[in-house]
Amino acid sequence: MTRTEYRWLLPSALADHELSGGDRGRSRRTVRDWIDDITAFLCAAFIGVLALAAIDADHTTPDGVVFVDSLVGAAACCALWLRRRWPVGLAVSLTVVGIVEPVAAGALLIALFSLAVHRPFKPVAIVGAGALAVAPLQPLLRPDPTTSFIASTIIGVLLVLLVVSWGMVVRSRRQLVVTLRERARRAEAEAALRAEQAQRLAREAIAREMHDVLAHRLTLLSVHAGALEFRPDAPPAEVGRAAGVIRDSAHEALQDLREIIGVLRAPGEGDEGNRPQPTLVTLDALVEESVSAGMKVTLDNRVAEPAEAPAATGRTVYRIAQEALTNARKHAPGAPVTVAVTGGPGDGLTIEVRNPAPTEPFERVPGSGQGLIGLTERATLAGGGLEHGPGPDGGFGVRAWLPWPA
Repeated sequence: MTRTEYRWLLPSALADHELSGGDRGRSRRTVRDWIDDITAFLCAAFIGVLALAAIDADHTTPDGVVFVDSLVGAAACCALWLRRRWPVGLAVSLTVVGIVEPVAAGALLIALFSLAVHRPFKPVAIVGAGALAVAPLQPLLRPDPTTSFIASTIIGVLLVLLVVSWGMVVRSRRQLVVTLRERARRAEAEAALRAEQAQRLAREAIAREMHDVLAHRLTLLSVHAGALEFRPDAPPAEVGRAAGVIRDSAHEALQDLREIIGVLRAPGEGDEGNRPQPTLVTLDALVEESVSAGMKVTLDNRVAEPAEAPAATGRTVYRIAQEALTNARKHAPGAPVTVAVTGGPGDGLTIEVRNPAPTEPFERVPGSGQGLIGLTERATLAGGGLEHGPGPDGGFGVRAWLPWPA
């Protein structure tokens, strides 16, 4: 059931809060308001008729007074239709009229109740105190032959206190409902904000993944294309091998890009159909791929059971090695690279990738540093840490530690 479907079940104050968050302006009556107003009118008219019957039963009362009482009582009951727009003025007016008109007693009680529902404590206390103060005047000026003055006064005071207290309870309950709805609305907004933030973080993670994967593939393409450009007289077998590596790297890059775009289009769906994620076991294939591209890479993997490493940890180690090899290929071409992996359950995994300074002149490739920043964030999210920086020999090193629970 939507908000507009059940709006008619609520008072106008709560319905407008429900639909527009409390910015009501002039409230329009709901079906619930019409039912309440008609009920209030009938109750006031019923009390007025009872009072008029009691007055008419007293043969000492002139017919003209009875007629005037009838008109005043009818006017007081009709005035209740204005109780939502001018509750203070109506309550004050009926309090004054009620001093000399017993037939307006029902309308006065309903006006006091509406005042307590729709206005804060201060005006309610002032008007209610005035109604209590004039409560003894009506039985004094228009005494009931069947009831004593003290009894009439006590009944009048108790009725005023009852309707005012009841109205304040209703107002407190409505304010509580509005507060709870505001809290619920605020909680929904905060939940939506957290979901949006989580989605943004996921997209940032995907962007880092895109950088790590595509940068590695594209640098392979660049290396082999450069080799073909500077060695046009290479043997046909070597040219064919380089062209095959270029084709395979381009195919892998396209597959990675398709996978990332698929995740962006349908986030949160399962991984069915995706290629297996890299782990610590596939680190050998990564090194062989770099060696086939012409790099001098030495792998020193001292992990006894690489297949037992946690999937997330192994994938993080793989990405760190991949990014470090990509950076070495761009900023130190021709320099030998050493990849060392040590550790085990309970001790964690340590990966260290180092390369000396390049000895041959090369065209420097400007770097943004985003890859190392992404690796640091990746290692931190995995519960470990990463250090990087130039070495004493002018080379560069990357060292990361990741947890491996016992």
